[in-house]
Parts: sequence; C-alpha cells; structure tokens
Amino acid sequence: MKIAQIAPLAESVPPKLYGGTERIVSYLTEELVAQGHDVTLFASGDSITNAKLVACSDVALRLNPAVKEHLPHEVVMLEEIRRRAHEFDVLHFHIDLLHFPLIRDFADRTVTTLHGRLDLPDLKPFYKAFADTPLVSISNDQRRPMPPVSWSGTVYHGLPRDLLPFTEKPKGNYLAFLGRISPEKRPDRAIQIAAKVGMPLKMAAKIDNADKAYWQTVIEPMVKSHPNVEFIGEINEHQKAVFLGNACALLFPIDWPEPFGLVMIEAMACGTPVVAFRCGSAPEVIDEGVSGVLVDNVQEAAENIEWLLRLDRRKVRTAFEKRFTAERMARDYLGIYRNLPGVRTRAAPVRRANGQSLDLKVVA
Repeated sequence: MKIAQIAPLAESVPPKLYGGTERIVSYLTEELVAQGHDVTLFASGDSITNAKLVACSDVALRLNPAVKEHLPHEVVMLEEIRRRAHEFDVLHFHIDLLHFPLIRDFADRTVTTLHGRLDLPDLKPFYKAFADTPLVSISNDQRRPMPPVSWSGTVYHGLPRDLLPFTEKPKGNYLAFLGRISPEKRPDRAIQIAAKVGMPLKMAAKIDNADKAYWQTVIEPMVKSHPNVEFIGEINEHQKAVFLGNACALLFPIDWPEPFGLVMIEAMACGTPVVAFRCGSAPEVIDEGVSGVLVDNVQEAAENIEWLLRLDRRKVRTAFEKRFTAERMARDYLGIYRNLPGVRTRAAPVRRANGQSLDLKVVA
C-alpha cells in the first residue's frame, strides 16, 4: 500500500521530549515500513524516519524561535498534500481538523485519528458539518461526547515491543508521576497519595506556558512542603525507560476524560503496575488486578498501594505485549485502510473491452 502519514508540525516525529501524538505517528510509520508498505511522512524537517520524509517546515515549530504563528506553516503543508493526494492509496491525518474542507473530494480514502479530548462544545457543530469523514478514536470512551459521525474504528495506541525494557526488580523504592503539570492531570493527587503511604514520589513532567500559574500557585508549594517529593522536570526517551522501570508503581491520578493515556502502557512495558483514577480511557487500558488497579479517590489509591506492589511484574509486561504493541496497532490501522470506500474502489478489478478483468488491486 502507498500510505501518507500526516503529522502535526509543532513537534518532530518522534518528538525530542514531550509529544504523545508525534510519538505514536512515529511508531505507526516505522512499523508500516517494516511490514513492507510504501510510506510517506509529512512532518517537520528534523523528523527521523525510515519512510520518505516530506519536510513541511525546517524544524519543529515549537523549537523554532523565529516562528510566531503555526497556521501559515500548516496551510503550506496542506497545499502540498492536496497537490500530491493522487499519489497515495490512503492518507492518514493526525492533525485534528484543519484539513477537513481540503479533503472533501477524496475523503473516502482518508482517515483521521482524533488524538485529543472531544467534549469541548465548539467541536460539536464542526463534526456535524463533516459527519461523513472517516474517523478513528483512540478509546471507546473518547467517542461519548460526539454527535453521529463516521467512525471507522477504535485503535488503541501501541509501542515498539523492544522500546522500553522489562525491569523485573526495580532499583528505586519510589512512586512515579510522568506527563504534564496541569489541573486535569492532577499532580496534586499524586503528592497526596505519596504522603499518605509514606513513599518517595518522583515527578517527571513538562510545564507548558499555559500551566505555569498552576505550577507556581498550587504544585510547587506542595513539592516544597513535602520532603518525599522530587520534581525532575521533562525527560527524554532514554531517561523514561530508567525512570519508569525503576519505579514501584506509576500514579495516573487524572481528573478529565483522558482519550488514551500513553504513559500507562509505557509503564506496563517496563513491568511497572499502574494506579489509575477511573476516568476516560483508563478502564479500557488497565486490566484490573493484572496490570494495575482503578480507583475513585486519593484514599482508595493509598489503600491499594501495598497490594499493587505485590503484582507480578512479568504479568504486567505480558499484558502490554498482548494488547499494546506497535505491530498490533499497525494491523488494526491496515484493516481500517482496506475497508475505506475509496480504497476498495481503487482495488476493484477493471474490465477490458473483451470482458477479461485487469486486476488493479492494491498490494497490502
């Protein structure tokens, strides 16, 4: 199959630091190439891939101090995609909604994975206007706020099998919080849980400009007042393996409709069990009693830590391998690609004048 993957330009593929969407685009792209498909990646010029790279900006827009506004660069990328759309059997978008008017004429061989929250009121009239555009959700819970649309499937995220090594015996006696410092991620709950159980907490997290006030007024004072809490800051992929692998457990104390929660399966890949609040996708990702536990409040989380630390870390890793590898993710997406109406049409045999068929099916 000739497949176009279209990534956001804010971060490189894969991202240097934080960037869940770009990380998933990278894992999917590389796995599709490994499975023998002809893949073209539209992304920033500092992206690293085995696919054909179409550089749509010199570097990731967030890392370029000369870039003040992302939209012009994104529109230039969309024009390049419009010009070359005929080259591909399927075009897979990961850029939210800017491309929808552009793809009207060939939407039947596109799919758009929605990576973000869908409960924002401004989104409903938009998706009503584009109700026939094929969409993919990253959890079933993510779909709940949406009006009737054309869902092609739900595809859970996956990681390369050997990306994060299994750690049977963690060297640290700490709880881990990994992600973003923001009100919906509830790092305050993580601090409260660690304080209740008397265990060290290490926090590796990005602080966006939009969340600096929350950090300064709520979280930083809590960190300073709890001597068992260590704030590490944003970490890279290599540091993540060590950080998660040596943790006794990952705390995932969210307070919002999390569309997926990549960090949960990253922890599982390391064999590290997860304490997750029962929000969003968490009940779909966590196999309760195997890879972690679901809780409803801080007290319940604290009460379950001792039991959680007795879980078999090999079974945690096995749960990851069964459900959340990049190979499985790529297979799921290939199934969706092949069932798109426009892909099936391009794959149909063409009849010669003498009645014989000329098979033009897409090689997949």
